[in-house]
Amino acid sequence: MSSYPLVVDLDGTLIRTDMLHESALRVLRDNPFDLLFIPYWLSQGKAVLKRNLSNRSRFDPSLLPYNNDLLDWLKQQQVQGRKLILCTASDHAIAISISEYLGVFDQVMASDGMTNLSGKNKAEALEKRFGPSGFDYAGNSRADLAVWKCARQGVIVNALAKLTKDAEALCEVERVFPSSALSIKDGFRVLRVHQWMKNLLLFVPLLAAHQITSTDAWLALILAFFSFSLCASSVYIVNDLLDLESDRQHPRKCTRPFASGQVPVWNGVLLAPLLLLGSLALAQHVGGSFLPWLLFYFVLTCLYSWGLKRLMLLDCLTLAMLYTLRIISGAAAMNMGLSFWFLGFSVFLFLSLAFVKRYAELEIQLLNGKQKTHGRGYYTSDAPLLQTMGITSGYAAVLVLAFYINSDAVIKLYQAPEIIWASVPVMLFWVSWMWMKAHRGEMHDDPLVFAVKDKASLLAGLAFAAVLVVGAVGWSW
Repeated sequence: MSSYPLVVDLDGTLIRTDMLHESALRVLRDNPFDLLFIPYWLSQGKAVLKRNLSNRSRFDPSLLPYNNDLLDWLKQQQVQGRKLILCTASDHAIAISISEYLGVFDQVMASDGMTNLSGKNKAEALEKRFGPSGFDYAGNSRADLAVWKCARQGVIVNALAKLTKDAEALCEVERVFPSSALSIKDGFRVLRVHQWMKNLLLFVPLLAAHQITSTDAWLALILAFFSFSLCASSVYIVNDLLDLESDRQHPRKCTRPFASGQVPVWNGVLLAPLLLLGSLALAQHVGGSFLPWLLFYFVLTCLYSWGLKRLMLLDCLTLAMLYTLRIISGAAAMNMGLSFWFLGFSVFLFLSLAFVKRYAELEIQLLNGKQKTHGRGYYTSDAPLLQTMGITSGYAAVLVLAFYINSDAVIKLYQAPEIIWASVPVMLFWVSWMWMKAHRGEMHDDPLVFAVKDKASLLAGLAFAAVLVVGAVGWSW
């Protein structure tokens, strides 16, 4: 057992995130107008900025993404009697809260509103307290090189090979906790590329209007698809950044790149506006009224991320509108109008799916013994009522479909309109099937993602498409 104290950094070392960035995001979510003071606070020094952000945001230390390998090793060191000190550039209030939760540190050193305890300032404070080479230090960034220079031994955590080599030139390295390299798969998870399949709804008006031979329409919709997808990914990132605490309490969402700390949150802050700019650049080439509808979608999704998702019922209505906006945007890209029946069917169907999503989340929370969902306006006891409203909405969509089939539009579009009636039992089956799976706790967080992976849903989709094709080309008896 070493008689030298072990000093441990916090941001990026003990935790796989940065508390300054997370504090700023919480202020952005809860008190966005306070961000206007950031330039003034920063002009007075980073320590002042950190103190003010810390005072305006509250966090639960139990939800942070800790480096468990390092933490387990620290607990072993504590058992062996080694003195452990948490030394961080984060604000003192944050450091104390984390230290008290973990219960492994003997002392805490942190920024105090006047001195930003980072780099040279940290090195000088530690050398003053423990003397030259009188301590060992665990860190992760280039700012820690100044500390390793005056330390006896170093512990390298989550660092690139170049930094490890530079640290080895300054002090003896006791142990290295390697970083996990980011892969293309991680990038896809950040963008939520699998969610882009929702944007295939843009092509629904093309199929409904029997315009599948129109080259111009296909080109416009392909551009619209990628524009919408980039915009959606931008909003997904914003949503993930503002929803870190809720995601960390969810059994599946806790593995998302930002919530788990696998990808630094500042990466998302930079990436989101770049994706939006790319989306708008593509939208300029789509034509029609696509761009205004895309902007409306972006604004509505931002409102959803900032607050609507926390309002009971309004969250589900907003989700239904966001799904429907994809169909409206597809029609706008083609300069095509949509019928009342089509819009009515879409709204009721997507409202049912939105209720499925919330119901499935409540069932998961109920199994985990919780009475209320974090960041949402529901209690787990609301699940039966949501189920009733969702099933009713789904059957209302089927009823609108039945009325539509009896309209003049169907007679004009289809050679054998009587065949289209077969779509009604297909939709009845699928709506009932989705709710049955949700009731059994087998539903994915996103019903559309579940549907494209579920065999019964895929067969129902093929049957529905077959009915429309047969109705369109006619049937020789």
